[in-house]
Amino acid sequence: MRFLLDDEQREFARTLDALLSASDTPRAARAWAAGDHAPGLALWSRLAEAGVFALAVPEAYEGLGPLPVELAVAFTELGRHAVPGPLVETVAAAALLHRLGDDGAASAWLPRVAAGKATVSLGVPALTGPYALDADVADAVLVVEDDALRLADSAGPVQPSADPARRLARPLGGTVLARGPAVAVATAYAAEVAALATAAQSLGLGRALLDRTVAYVGQRTQFGVPVGSFQAVKHRLADTLIALEFARPLLYAAALALAGHGTAPREIAAAKVTAGEAAHAAARTALQLHGAVGYTEELDLSLWIRKARPLRDAWGAPAVCRARVLAP
Repeated sequence: MRFLLDDEQREFARTLDALLSASDTPRAARAWAAGDHAPGLALWSRLAEAGVFALAVPEAYEGLGPLPVELAVAFTELGRHAVPGPLVETVAAAALLHRLGDDGAASAWLPRVAAGKATVSLGVPALTGPYALDADVADAVLVVEDDALRLADSAGPVQPSADPARRLARPLGGTVLARGPAVAVATAYAAEVAALATAAQSLGLGRALLDRTVAYVGQRTQFGVPVGSFQAVKHRLADTLIALEFARPLLYAAALALAGHGTAPREIAAAKVTAGEAAHAAARTALQLHGAVGYTEELDLSLWIRKARPLRDAWGAPAVCRARVLAP
């Protein structure tokens, strides 16, 4: 089977790429890491106008979805441009509220999510640890523990992170919104959506790292010739490209499976581990081939490099994903 995007999906990707290319996402990411969320939230509004968040919200709640394939297309571009914020968590929370079947909570939040008027973080300690991404800025922080879903009252202090733009804080207190087996079922679905979106981010991130590295080795010279002409450099870049290209059809296969069956744990786990490992390898290649300049925070490349490992481990570390693929 060939997993190729149709013309409309490719045009959507080009539109997002043009929007983000004109938005100075490195400045927004640096500001977000410093606690200044204004540029990132302005970008969030533009993404909402392009329909990104509506892809995860059903039409009954003023959305366009759920559309897993288009969501994968969108998040690949978000990863390519290193857009900050609880992007994955917001669409995962939307999936949870929709699948939960509680019309009160869904009606309160889903139209706001679709319109870009609410950022939502989601913490599932069994999957994400005790912290929630960007809990200090999100309009709502949902937490699932055991069989209970609660809306947190506040968040603790921001903790250090490998990626400064991924601001982690512990949700505190809260009001229970729902309890029972339905919460576990809805959370499992939301975790699949989160893993798919994170895999897409990783794929886009890896491609951005590869493109920037190819451009750099074509300009940097040694012994009077571009270092990109050296056989060892070519082989390293080719290995990186192959890994990323291998991940792409797995991502779209997982999105199609989720769209068709409503659940796709093995397919999504395969896409997640493959895209995450490929992006992590691309970050290592970028760091090595940029030489000493690759270690500097002043270089925008660092914004991409420092995302690779956190994205690889978020919503399903490699060992967890491999175990899920191999489960009987």
